[in-house]
Amino acid sequence: MLVCGGGLGGVAAALAAVERGAHVVLSEETDWLGGQLTSQAVPLDEHPWIEDFGCTARYRALREAIRAHYRAHAPLTAAAGGRRDLNPGSATVSRLSCEPRPALAVIDALVDRPGIEVLREHAPVAAHTGGDRIAAVTLRGPASERTVEADWFVDATETGELLPLAGAEHVTGAESREQTGEPHAAQTADPLNMQPVTACFAVDHLDGEDHTIPRPPGYDASRYSLTAPDPRTNEPVARTLTPNPPGDPAAIGPDLADPSLDKELWLFRRIAARGNFAPGHLRSDITLVNWPQVDYTGGPVFGVPDAARHAAAARELSLGFLHWLQTEAGFPGLRLRGDVAGGTADGLAKALYIRESRRIRGEATVLEHQLGSHHPDTVGIGQYRIDLHPSTGGDPYIDVACPPFEIPLGALIPLRIDNLLAGAKDIATTHVTNGAYRLHPVEWNVGEAAGHLAAFCTARRTLPRAVRADATLLRDFQDELEAAGVQLTWPPGVAAY
Repeated sequence: MLVCGGGLGGVAAALAAVERGAHVVLSEETDWLGGQLTSQAVPLDEHPWIEDFGCTARYRALREAIRAHYRAHAPLTAAAGGRRDLNPGSATVSRLSCEPRPALAVIDALVDRPGIEVLREHAPVAAHTGGDRIAAVTLRGPASERTVEADWFVDATETGELLPLAGAEHVTGAESREQTGEPHAAQTADPLNMQPVTACFAVDHLDGEDHTIPRPPGYDASRYSLTAPDPRTNEPVARTLTPNPPGDPAAIGPDLADPSLDKELWLFRRIAARGNFAPGHLRSDITLVNWPQVDYTGGPVFGVPDAARHAAAARELSLGFLHWLQTEAGFPGLRLRGDVAGGTADGLAKALYIRESRRIRGEATVLEHQLGSHHPDTVGIGQYRIDLHPSTGGDPYIDVACPPFEIPLGALIPLRIDNLLAGAKDIATTHVTNGAYRLHPVEWNVGEAAGHLAAFCTARRTLPRAVRADATLLRDFQDELEAAGVQLTWPPGVAAY
């Protein structure tokens, strides 16, 4: 199996398949596996019940391995190290907010096993097809190209890069309400109307010091403010920034139902709270800037001729905001921690945080008004608000409560190509439902299901669409998923938030 894309979905697909006897080649465009958790520097973003239920056993093991890594390698205080629910950053939006590098170390250890060959800094550039099958994919690396023949192909890239190369039917951007019947769909379809990308970055704050970065090209102070829309009402809300607040970090816990916690930006995605570590280990907290002020809405970063320009502009936007914080907002002590985010030349995260991908046209499409419904072909579960940030097409926030949902097998299966599976955000959601299905645990579950499915089909000498169509095969496959620790349905009584 060739898995293109080493984000959370790709890693999960590789692990599931290799444990069932497959040989896996796992390619990743950057030199870091882990996607949004590592190279994009976005701490885990999860539902309120994640510590008790609502994810796969393998995802839960990933979370606990990150905690174990901190206990083994970081000078935690006795209180922090003794907490079962250790949260290194004590962030207000995450029960496990951590730095990218510890997560990377855990993921690298997971894939370092016989049967998985990892090709870092390799991206797909061509697909070789015959009829309704892919025969091989050519990957371009730093020194040369390599063509990989395989029985199965999983597209777990951040933007569905394999789909157009293989001629797989797919969509981008926003569908219209007429097309989907969704309450929050746009009046007019627009394939270029997508969620924004963000160039995230890590900072600490050293009071009395000056770490002001040079003024970026095109800097315009009028673009920036600490005020940003409330995601649920779109009313302007003045945010606060209070570096290194005193007190026990354990007293600050996430309440995912309380949007008022978003007002304090420092705590929002803090990834290292100095109070959780031995005195002197950290001069300051470290926080991750993934805030509304750095969402780039200027245009798509894939599928258009000027994609590279938009990608560069997204990074310039983030550098401009940091410069504004250091100068106009009065925080010269903010220090860009490029070492934490990946060591790039500009100090930002290695890769842009991608919220929305190309999406397959699948055997089943997840629609907003079907969220919360039972899918007989469920291969996992998830929970997240429908969270659409201001878009490249000029839409404001759409942020509405969402019931706990299932992941239908049909959303992983393309309409036509027999040996291609969606393994990340490229599943058959809509622009609207992508807003609920795009976060860490769901992406992992999607990839894990894809890896299991390829191995199951190989063992049964069948095709994914046949598994979905045959009640006996489907039940056998779901039994195998459950035996592997994949939760297929939610317990009763779990409410929307």
